[in-house]
Amino acid sequence: MDQHEHERLHAAGIPHEHGTQQAHGHTHTNTKAVINRLSRAIGHLESVKKMVEDGRDCSEVLIQLAAVRAALTNTGKVILKDHIEHCIVDAVEQGDEQAIRDLERAIDQFMK
Repeated sequence: MDQHEHERLHAAGIPHEHGTQQAHGHTHTNTKAVINRLSRAIGHLESVKKMVEDGRDCSEVLIQLAAVRAALTNTGKVILKDHIEHCIVDAVEQGDEQAIRDLERAIDQFMK
C-alpha cells in the first residue's frame, strides 16, 4: 500500500494494516469533520479556478490560494492529531515500530 492510499484509509476511518501488523478496526473521531473540511477546500479551490478563468486580479487569486493552502494545512493537523490519538496509540500498544516510522515519514512529507 502506498502512502497516499494509507492516508486515504486513515482519513476515511477504514481499518488497514500498518507494516506487518494486523489491521486495526477502530474508527477515527474526526472523520466526518475531515471530510467536511476537504469538501469546503475543494469548493474553495474550484472558486479560485473560476477566478483565474474570469481573469480576476492576480493578488486576489494569490490571497485565495493562501486561504485554500491554510485550510488544507489545518485539515492535515486534524488528521495528524486523530492518527496519533488512535493509530499510534494502538501501534505502541502492539509494538508496531513500522507505524512510528510511517508517521515520521508522513510528517516529513506534510511539513515540506
